[in-house]
Formats: sequence, structure tokens, C-alpha cells
Amino acid sequence: MKINDSVALVTGANRGLGRAFAQRLLDRGARKVYATARRAETVDLPGVEVLPLDITDPVSVAAAAEAAADVTLLVNNAGIATGTDLVTGPLDEVHRELDTNLHGHLNMIRAFAPPLAANGGGAIVNVLSAMSWFTSKGAGAYHLSKAAAWAMTNAVRVELAEQGTLVTAVHLGLADTDMAAGWSVAKLAPSDLADAVLDGVEADAAEVLADQWSRDVKARLSLKPEEFDAAIHRALTALV
Repeated sequence: MKINDSVALVTGANRGLGRAFAQRLLDRGARKVYATARRAETVDLPGVEVLPLDITDPVSVAAAAEAAADVTLLVNNAGIATGTDLVTGPLDEVHRELDTNLHGHLNMIRAFAPPLAANGGGAIVNVLSAMSWFTSKGAGAYHLSKAAAWAMTNAVRVELAEQGTLVTAVHLGLADTDMAAGWSVAKLAPSDLADAVLDGVEADAAEVLADQWSRDVKARLSLKPEEFDAAIHRALTALV
């Protein structure tokens, strides 16, 4: 699908990747961009239509789907990282990551699939992570939520194919956002990530590997588990 003249909705558009998506959509000729956030007053981007939205709240999601029934491109960007281990970490934090990164995205897809079908099919972008495929200490809940979201993305791609909706999975390493502020390494600029993803949508790509890190991790998936884990450990150690 073409970005020019599209009607897009971006979740978590008040900062970071979401704000960059909204800005680049405007720059690339989107006819309308709905910029959403739990606190609508924190969206400060000129030219967008602001909607309050909590993707974990079905009532809020339904209200957004009614207000933005003309959407042709849904960008599921909103997400959290709590730094929680699965075995010893607080279980409510594990649930919170799953509620946002998995169930929240699915809530949006279920609500917006009918209007997307009515508007010609359109596209859905799910912002995932290279951590869909690996984990590290303190990231068990995040890895679980992103791995599950990857599987969900693959499933809804099959389910929505008949209505002509493109479903694009986006994987990346570190982008220069608040979530990655603690890492003193090279990071992907949010605007570059947004452009790579929007290029992928225009090319009808089912997957976007946005940086070399995500490409390298995926290339190692055929290794034996112990070999894969050792390779990832070496790569992570080299970063710090």
C-alpha cells in the first residue's frame, strides 16, 4: 500500500518511535494521522489528530476504533519493558508486559480489522524486537511478550490475508529512545526506523529487519540452542 494519502493511527505517539512514526507519516503525505497516547495531552506534534487510548483497556480501544473508522494503516508501536525475570521477578510485572506488548496489540488488531477491511484492506504494523528471538538477564518478561507477539503477528497475517490486509512484523535492536537510554552503544535513529518500516509497507513486506543487529540475530536461529545462546552472549558482551 502507499503511504501517500493513507489514514494512519499510531499507538504510543507521544514520544520515541511512535512520535517518529507519526512525523514521518505526515512528511510522506499521509492524509490523516491519528496520534494516540494514554495521556492525550502529552502528544505535542503539529498536524496530527490526537486520540486518548489505552491499548490494554477494551473500552478505550473500542472508542478509538469508532472515532478512527477511516484508518487504512495501523501502527502498533506502544510497548513497555519492566526489566523483570520470569522465575524470580514479580509476577504482576510479567503479566503487565504481556497485557501491553501482546494482548494490547491483539486488542487493537481485533478492533481495527473490520474497518481496515471496509477501507480496502490496508496494513497493520507490529513493532516487535530482535528480542523476539533471544533473552538476557532481567529481560525474561520482555522476551516472552515479544516472542508471543511475533507468533501472534504471524497468525493474524494468515487470518487477515483474505480481507487483503498486509501484516508487517518489525524487528530491531536498540533505537535511540528513553527505553534504551541506559545503553552507551550505537542506536538506530527513530526517524530511520520509521522510514525503513514505511518503505517495507509500501513494498508489501511481511517482515522488516530494521538494523544489522536484528539481521544477525535472525541469521543465527538455525544454530543449536547452546550455540545460539553462546553467540548472543558474545555479541552482548561486545556491546558493553
